[in-house]
Amino acid sequence: MNQYETVIVLTPLLSEDAAKETLAKFRGIIADSGAEIIQEDNWGLRKLAYPIDKKSNGFFSLTEYKSSGELISKLELELKRDERVLRFLTVRLDKHAVAYNEKKRSGAFNKKNKEVVA
Repeated sequence: MNQYETVIVLTPLLSEDAAKETLAKFRGIIADSGAEIIQEDNWGLRKLAYPIDKKSNGFFSLTEYKSSGELISKLELELKRDERVLRFLTVRLDKHAVAYNEKKRSGAFNKKNKEVVA
């Protein structure tokens, strides 16, 4: 099983509840196929780098999961069919990215070095 990361950008015309409902639909597709969801991070409404379909904002969500490759084609087909999705990107993580994400989740990058100056 490989580890994947999918970023989904939803249209800003949705209410926050509708955005959560849409993301729950895709989370269900991932979970129903036997994948293990490792982390889910909803970034909320953010400004896009460039306009997409004359929209300058979007609801962003990142999901990290372990799955077989067959799920990816099924998930991406559902993402393409849903008109509420502006963009999406799925990436297979290599061992370095997996190690980086584990460190980030454990909070290793948030700890400040407290050095005593003599």
